[in-house]
Amino acid sequence: MQLPVLRAEIAAMQKSPEIEVRVRGLRRTFREGQREHVVLDGVDLDVARGETVALRGRSGSGKSTFLNLLGGIDRPDAGEISVAGIDLTRLSERERTLFRRERIGFVYQSFNLVPTLTVADNIRLVLELNKLPSADAHARIDELLDAVGLADRASSYPDVLSGGEQQRVAIARALSHRPALLLADEPTGNLDDSTAETVLALLDTLVRKEGGTMIIATHSARVAAFGDRALEMHNGRLE
Repeated sequence: MQLPVLRAEIAAMQKSPEIEVRVRGLRRTFREGQREHVVLDGVDLDVARGETVALRGRSGSGKSTFLNLLGGIDRPDAGEISVAGIDLTRLSERERTLFRRERIGFVYQSFNLVPTLTVADNIRLVLELNKLPSADAHARIDELLDAVGLADRASSYPDVLSGGEQQRVAIARALSHRPALLLADEPTGNLDDSTAETVLALLDTLVRKEGGTMIIATHSARVAAFGDRALEMHNGRLE
C-alpha cells in the first residue's frame, strides 16, 4: 500500500467517532395470556461516545423497555447489546448489576429520591456503592450541587423541594459516578414547561461537560430537540 493512501486511511480512522452503544438484532417479547406481544423486533442502533440521542414514541411503544435493556435491568430474548465495549448479553445477573452500578446513570420521570435521606446523602449513596473514598465523595457532592444550583440545599430532604429541584438532585446523583451512559426516561414528564426547559438545558450542559453519552426516551418533540439526533420507536423498530 502506498504511503499517502495509508496515511489517508489512518486519518479517516482517527476521525471516526468511537461507538459507546452498539445494539444488533434486539428482540423482546412479553406474554399476555395466550398471546405473545412483541415490544422490540430486531432493533439496531449505534450511538457515538459523547452523543445525545432522543428516542421518541407514544406510550407503550417500547421506549422504557429499550432503556431497561440498555441499562442491564432486563435481558433481551435475542440480539446483542454492547455498552462501553462490554457485551451485556453475556453477563450474569450479578455482573450486570455491578456494571450498571459503575457505568450507567438513570434519570426517571418520578425522580426516585430516597425520602429519608438528605439531598447530599441521596448522592452519597451512589458514591458509597462505588466505594469512592469519603473525602472524594464529599468534594464530588459539593461540585455537583453547585453545578445544579442547589449548594444551599445539601441538608434538605426531598419533600421540601419543588419538582424541578428534585429532578436537579436526581441529575446530580445520576452523574455522580461519571457513568459511561446516562439513560433518561421522560425526565421532564412531571414538570411544567418552564421548569422542564431549565432542567433539560442543565441536563444537556452537564452531560456534555462530563463527556458522557445520553439516550433520552420521550414523547415530546420539544425534549427530542435537545438531542443530536432523534429516532422514532414504531411497531417495535427504530425509524
